[in-house]
Amino acid sequence: MKRCCLVRAILPPYHGVMENAHAFLQNLALVLCTAAITTIVFQKLRQPVVFGYLLAGMIVGPYVPIPLAADEAMVRTLSELGVILLMFSLGLEFRLRRVGQIAATAGLAALLETSIMFGLGYLAAQMLGWTALESIFTGGIVAISSTTIIAKAFDEKGVQGRIRETVFGILIVEDLVAIILIALLTATAKGSGLSAQELGLTVVRLVTFLAALIGIGLLIVPRIVRGVVRLDRAETTLVASIGICFAAAYIALVFGYSVALGAFIAGSLIAESGESPVVERLVHPVRDMFVAIFFVSVGMLIDPRVVAEHAGAVVALTILVITGKVIAVSAGAFVTGNSLRSSMQAGMSLAQIGEFSFIIAAVGLSSGATREFLYPVAVTVSAITTLTTPWLIAAAQPAAMWVDRKLPHAMQTSLALYGSWIERMRSAPGASGRSRTRRLVRVILIDAVGLAAIIIGAAAEKGRATALLQRWTGVAESTVPMLIIAAAIVLSVPLVWGIVRSARMLGFLLAVRALPTAGRRKVDFAVAPRRALVTMLQLGTLFLVGAPLVAITQPFLPRFPGLAVLGLFTLVLGFAFWRSALNLQDHAQAGAQAIVAALTPKLGTEDDPEDLVRTMEHVAILLPGLGEPVPVRITERSPSVDRSLAELNVRGMTGATILAITRKGDTGEKVMVPTGKETLRAGDVLALAGSREAVDAARDLLTVSRRGQEKLAGLSAVPSGK
Repeated sequence: MKRCCLVRAILPPYHGVMENAHAFLQNLALVLCTAAITTIVFQKLRQPVVFGYLLAGMIVGPYVPIPLAADEAMVRTLSELGVILLMFSLGLEFRLRRVGQIAATAGLAALLETSIMFGLGYLAAQMLGWTALESIFTGGIVAISSTTIIAKAFDEKGVQGRIRETVFGILIVEDLVAIILIALLTATAKGSGLSAQELGLTVVRLVTFLAALIGIGLLIVPRIVRGVVRLDRAETTLVASIGICFAAAYIALVFGYSVALGAFIAGSLIAESGESPVVERLVHPVRDMFVAIFFVSVGMLIDPRVVAEHAGAVVALTILVITGKVIAVSAGAFVTGNSLRSSMQAGMSLAQIGEFSFIIAAVGLSSGATREFLYPVAVTVSAITTLTTPWLIAAAQPAAMWVDRKLPHAMQTSLALYGSWIERMRSAPGASGRSRTRRLVRVILIDAVGLAAIIIGAAAEKGRATALLQRWTGVAESTVPMLIIAAAIVLSVPLVWGIVRSARMLGFLLAVRALPTAGRRKVDFAVAPRRALVTMLQLGTLFLVGAPLVAITQPFLPRFPGLAVLGLFTLVLGFAFWRSALNLQDHAQAGAQAIVAALTPKLGTEDDPEDLVRTMEHVAILLPGLGEPVPVRITERSPSVDRSLAELNVRGMTGATILAITRKGDTGEKVMVPTGKETLRAGDVLALAGSREAVDAARDLLTVSRRGQEKLAGLSAVPSGK
């Protein structure tokens, strides 16, 4: 009898477990089978498979009248595993030591781009009438591009070389920024408010948590992983790696941060062991399955009625993402030394949002910091921008060529030579100069932090300060806020002036590294290019400091003051840049005359190519700043013979510029500074300037080579112009 009672006591829970297991199996089968069908269809249509996952989510979701329905809570639980494994995989590709390697290039470009997009997203949400917290989450949503989508698009289109390195370098830093954003937004959303004190405490807690987790993890995780991999058992390595991943995710959750943060750090710690390729290969199939479920869960939350109701916001944010990222990424990539063509290709490749935007929107929705409409709006914007990404990548090079043709000649010359100056600056020796550079950078950062503290403190604590001042001084309540604003302005002016002055000094110091001065008793032929470089570096430094400063302080200020101040400085320095570009154009014309005069005696049929190179080296010494011009002879077999410079568009295609064309014929014709109308002839000698990569690409384009022939074969599809 007792045994029967015991059996009856056990059976109901057992049946309940079995029912839950059946429900789990039913939901998993429904989700995966639907996703399999939709992704096959989209793959046949040659569209991103992410669309297939989103469509599958809409089919099994509650908002589309199709007789298939999955348990939303159960699918969302499974999708959490997808987020964890996705972030873990990204961490496997991000070794901590890579931060220093990419900080001076892709890091600065990503910092500038994410700051601009965060500020624009916040401003757009405010103009749409959304709350302050919703505006902050909107800024985070539009700031981060999609690593998954770009990786698939680049693989499908076979994008390789420098552009791939630039884009993925920016993406790595963007991913790190996203992780920090998720952590900050999670902590901020729990407080459902903003204040200088709460923000400061949030940052301190986050830094402390990261330092402890990374510090302890570096002592333990790499050793464990290396030991497990030495066992040479795939299943043991997989289980141990995913175990570390979920343990770190759980630790982050216990301390109040996103599971994505812990998973990312776990991946980075395993990457430090040097065994990340082995782990990544094992985790990849498991990750793909759960990432598919994650995107299906995203699709389940798309309510077509909500999207239609907020169609204006969808259109506005889509336009903002595409145009804003193209401009912001292009500017950031160019400032860090990429050519105009490469910068625009990077910008048009990154003009979308993706998986991190979903995670940020989910944080806002789950914490109650945002209303329900923001999530489907973010997903819809991501879907539209994902669809446009392959087209933008394909149109990037023609667009860069068109922009280059429309620029004034003086600006064309400055932009083309900028890459060669940055290249020389990076390769220049001089430890003392680097120490002064670091000191100026520290001064700029200290002034920027002080300025941010004054602005945030005055804005966030204005109410408390008003009450205290009124109690101490007895001044009228309406007058106290004006006094606080005036005091903040008075305290800020020296810091702003210090940033501008230090940026000028930093620009000059870096410019001297690229273009050294001639000394007291010598004529300084590098004055014009150095002045142009100083102005461009100062303008770049202003953006690199001003954009993050505006993005950080914007939630505490009215809509436009920060942008207005940054725009005013940009106009002033832009005018200075235009004047320096005109002076540089005169310098380039003088250089072209010197090149023609030096090369004309060398134009015999029996001339030595090495002699041409030596002649160019002498010209480069006499006229520094022209990017160490390289001679290229056009032969009868060159594919560029009988083609105009406008048709070839060498600068738009490669980033190099043609300083001069030397031609010796029956009429003794000499073309110095080309205008675009000239037609190349056999025997012409061109003086090419630009970065080493740009000059090599231009030589390939102009001379007999398979690469040049392939590029020239595609020129017929590009409209010709000057």
